[in-house]
Amino acid sequence: MTLYIVGSDPTMSKKSFNRIKAVLAEEGKSNKDLAALVGVAVQTVSRWCTNSGQPSIEKLYEIAKVLKRDVRDFLVPNR
Repeated sequence: MTLYIVGSDPTMSKKSFNRIKAVLAEEGKSNKDLAALVGVAVQTVSRWCTNSGQPSIEKLYEIAKVLKRDVRDFLVPNR
């Protein structure tokens, strides 16, 4: 899931945070592991991790459940 943070200043660039990739790394899981857990192709997870595609909100909740994480872990950047 990519979170874009855009300030009120129109010259401010957006920042991208890929939390799915970060959480997989924190959990010691691979794209292949997540694909098997949620029943999608490895290529789909790869697209999520490279920000070329995003999971539906329903799939995001399923990802959170199988990784035993709070869904908010995927929606807000680490600080």
